[in-house]
Amino acid sequence: MYGDTETIRRILTETGDTWAVVGLSGNRSRAAYGVAAVLQRFGKRIVPVHPKAETVHGEKGYATLADIPFPVDVVDVFVHSALAGGIADEAVAKGARAVWFQLGVVDEEAWERTRAAGLDMVMDRCPAIEIPALGLA
Repeated sequence: MYGDTETIRRILTETGDTWAVVGLSGNRSRAAYGVAAVLQRFGKRIVPVHPKAETVHGEKGYATLADIPFPVDVVDVFVHSALAGGIADEAVAKGARAVWFQLGVVDEEAWERTRAAGLDMVMDRCPAIEIPALGLA
């Protein structure tokens, strides 16, 4: 419901290759760690965004989206739904072209605001599942 196949394909193949992954840390047991690796193998530049600002998968981390000193195409959100709407608003302010809320991350008001701002958005989906499901890898 929160991500039709056309929008998912467009974000993965046409929206751009710089993905800020919010909630990504060096913790290998977290889903964000594995999904970020999949995105890298798919040719995306991942940018870790986490309060610890750790380097992950060889990429320098930043504490917030606003701290990233270059443009970001997609903001991939791995935070609790209660915090996700604020991240979506930050993505709009940053000039991102799309927002992707991971599995289990749902905020319908953020969905409406983000889409109204002209960004593509996917919610409650995972690119590591969608890439092979669409035959992209």
